Amino acid sequence: MAIRTEWTVEHPCGHAVVHNLSDRPADRRAGFARWLATRDCTDCWKAARDTASESTEQWLAAKRAQEQQVAAEWATKFDMPPLEGPKKALGWGERCRHQLVTAAHTALAVEGAWDEADWAELEEKARNVTRAGWWIDQRDAEGADLLELLEAAGESDRGTENPFH
Repeated sequence: MAIRTEWTVEHPCGHAVVHNLSDRPADRRAGFARWLATRDCTDCWKAARDTASESTEQWLAAKRAQEQQVAAEWATKFDMPPLEGPKKALGWGERCRHQLVTAAHTALAVEGAWDEADWAELEEKARNVTRAGWWIDQRDAEGADLLELLEAAGESDRGTENPFH
């Protein structure tokens, strides 16, 4: 007598599904069928995953929109010039610039020993770097390293339309 290949599984979602387990070794079919019985059926699992994915995407879009608004308000308040680059990189670059410059301010001026003149000099250097990709590339940098990074920025990182040269 051969080990059966088809198992009817009652899933927690309430659906009974016949699963063909012939692709599994005979000695693992019963255990796999028991495991399947602890999971929703494929259709319900996919529906839940798609719903979760949509809500995650909505949450992420809302979070990005909020971060973008904060970055734009900050850029206006501190006279930061618009960034240059591909359209899809601009928002990301603005968020990265905002996060890095505010982290630098915390590390160097709030927690560090920098005075207003030191900070004004760094802010001016930050205004000169207008390539969105440069800011995106620095997104994992420590705030305390910003001055050194800005000094290392090349001419291609300084925008062509930047009035702050």
